[in-house]
Amino acid sequence: MRGVARRIGARVRAVLGADPASLRQGLAALLVSSGGDLLAGLTLGAITGTLARLPGLLVLVPAAIGMRGNVFGALGSRFGTAIHAGTFSFSRRAETVVGQNVIASMALTLSISFALAILAKAVSIGFGLGHTISVAYFIVISMVGGAISSVFVLLLTIGVAAGSVRFGWDMDNVAAPLVTAAGDMVTLPSLFIATLIVGPGIVTPIVAAVTAVIAVAALVAAFRSGLPLAVRILRESVPILLVAGTIDVVAGLTIEKRLESFLAFPALLVLVPPFLEDTGALGGILSARLASKLHLGVIDPGNRPPRAARDDFALTFVFAVPVFTLVAISSDIAAGVAGLASPGVVKMIMISLIGGFMATVVAIGIVYYGAIATYRLGLDPDNHGIPLITSSMDLVGAFALILAIVLVGIH
Repeated sequence: MRGVARRIGARVRAVLGADPASLRQGLAALLVSSGGDLLAGLTLGAITGTLARLPGLLVLVPAAIGMRGNVFGALGSRFGTAIHAGTFSFSRRAETVVGQNVIASMALTLSISFALAILAKAVSIGFGLGHTISVAYFIVISMVGGAISSVFVLLLTIGVAAGSVRFGWDMDNVAAPLVTAAGDMVTLPSLFIATLIVGPGIVTPIVAAVTAVIAVAALVAAFRSGLPLAVRILRESVPILLVAGTIDVVAGLTIEKRLESFLAFPALLVLVPPFLEDTGALGGILSARLASKLHLGVIDPGNRPPRAARDDFALTFVFAVPVFTLVAISSDIAAGVAGLASPGVVKMIMISLIGGFMATVVAIGIVYYGAIATYRLGLDPDNHGIPLITSSMDLVGAFALILAIVLVGIH
């Protein structure tokens, strides 16, 4: 046993010594991401009254947050590959790489926001959640909240790409955690703002109808634009984003069904966004790194992970330990400052580390074999990797977090 531990330790030291820049950049981005996610968690912990007033809203929350990470995390991954390949340049023209990516991303965020609203209502009914808000409420909250937050996240993604070019950062290391953190920080407040619009009367159905038309029109216009890269992104992204959205909605349903446990200790609600997003961010870093290496021919798409891929696996675990520890501690401190009940810092750390380890193991398998499968099918791993892993981690992370809560003895 000691020999195995020594070999693992030596392997980790070798990986860190070979790529110290990735460790610094990735860890810094994850810590910034965790801080942003913590603000999102505090927002979620503070709106328990809204969650109680609008039953079923929590079903939409992970999907709405995840969609921002899926769409713009994939955008960051594509920008990272373009930077590595030397094809990235800023321009306002629609036919450029940046222009086509922006057009496709905005069309996706509007259309998928509409689809998520329908999915949230359908899944709530299908799984017998009971009385929930109407589909018009879901549409307005999802569309308005999604539109507001997407503008901010799009600008941040472009800014990170500009910083990567100027300062020599590796976009693959920093984009996923920063974009997902930004998505968390702005999506929850944006959804809360959108809840102020809905109410009894004719206004909500009218706004729902108008935003639905805008969503469909944006998608159709983008498909008919004649821009080859934008059309390819849409064609490849819409199916995977719909699958990802469904997974995210089920993740939200999982948490909604355990809402009483979270309301007993609102500090656990504070933990939810940073925990879920950090599992997704860890997988997103791995996904972006593997996608770039596949495109550049550094790794071959084999069934057995090559040495370069295994090095990235080890780096992911190195990131996970401090990230999940700090997330638990900061969530407990933030909850205490906000006057929210907590099961205690020790139990918070145990929950975060146990759940985080389980989720990370699953994430590595999903990322590697998902990237290999899409590459072999002639698809772009940059378009599929981020949505696949972030949505999967929302569901897997939700189950892992709840299982960890049960294992620690909180019911």
